Amino acid sequence: MDFIDEKIEQYAFDHTSEEGELLRRLEKETYEKLEIPQMTTGRIEARLLKLLARLVGAQRILEIGTFAGYSALSMAEALPEDGTLVTCDEDPVAIAFAKKYFSESRHGKKIKQMEGPALESIKKLTGSFDMAFIDADKINYSNYYEAILPMIRPGGLIAVDNVLWSGRVLDPQDESDRAIHEFNERVVKDQRVESVLLTVRDGLNCIIKNASYQG
Repeated sequence: MDFIDEKIEQYAFDHTSEEGELLRRLEKETYEKLEIPQMTTGRIEARLLKLLARLVGAQRILEIGTFAGYSALSMAEALPEDGTLVTCDEDPVAIAFAKKYFSESRHGKKIKQMEGPALESIKKLTGSFDMAFIDADKINYSNYYEAILPMIRPGGLIAVDNVLWSGRVLDPQDESDRAIHEFNERVVKDQRVESVLLTVRDGLNCIIKNASYQG
């Protein structure tokens, strides 16, 4: 993600509200113990996700791709005490790592972990969600989107990470490049939603389900 100027990124980091000691420790241990640690959400995007959850008045959130648990804990901060965040992952190492930090946080009681392929986990869920965050295997982005959209309440939000893919969406070469570009094309043409693709970190597509769409 070196296509964003480092000085500007640092300036944005320095002028974003701090994340607290637990999340700082989580991020540090992520870089020490997990593979591909740069996948962790980090301060800027995670604080944005928390803000978005608060703005939509989220009580139920669905996350596809737990990894170290940084984003789940960040969004859980915005939930009321009886709120719920369901997070899906199939990597047992990441699941165990995140569970440890969930147990340390006073917001961890709001988080339910589901292990296994996310598309299978989604089929087991009932009820509507106010918000979803997709940050998992890129090839399935469109599949996740279509599976989740009917579960989002009208006026609810889907946030999707890595939609700029380090700039490779401009000239897609491999399967992941094409999948992300095709997903972005799908969303911008979708009459069921309104969206804005933000140049935050590696790109964050913010998608609001139209109030008139009940499906």
